[in-house]
Amino acid sequence: MKIKAYLKPHCGWSQGVRAIMRKYDLPYEDIDIINVRPNYEEMVAKSGQPLSPCVEIDGVMLADISGEEVENYMLANNLVQPTAAPVDVATNAGCSHEEHEKMAAKPIRFF
Repeated sequence: MKIKAYLKPHCGWSQGVRAIMRKYDLPYEDIDIINVRPNYEEMVAKSGQPLSPCVEIDGVMLADISGEEVENYMLANNLVQPTAAPVDVATNAGCSHEEHEKMAAKPIRFF
């Protein structure tokens, strides 16, 4: 499988996608859409919308998706086999209030 995951470095939804990739030990390309503007533009062009995470699996774009939804897609299409392997973060949750506060405290630089 060729997997490209358009993710934010620090985001509950993005961490959920990463957790699923670890759960199934899947190699994937982790594409930073926050610090590399062309990556965000590529995601929007491919997915037709601006929300993340987006995960492309063998050319199929799953837009604005949680880790749980990625897992369900892969299971339903027999791309992975069920496993009882644990995950270390929630696979269907946004950032916590504390994470949002931490991100808001960081200055944004445009140069």
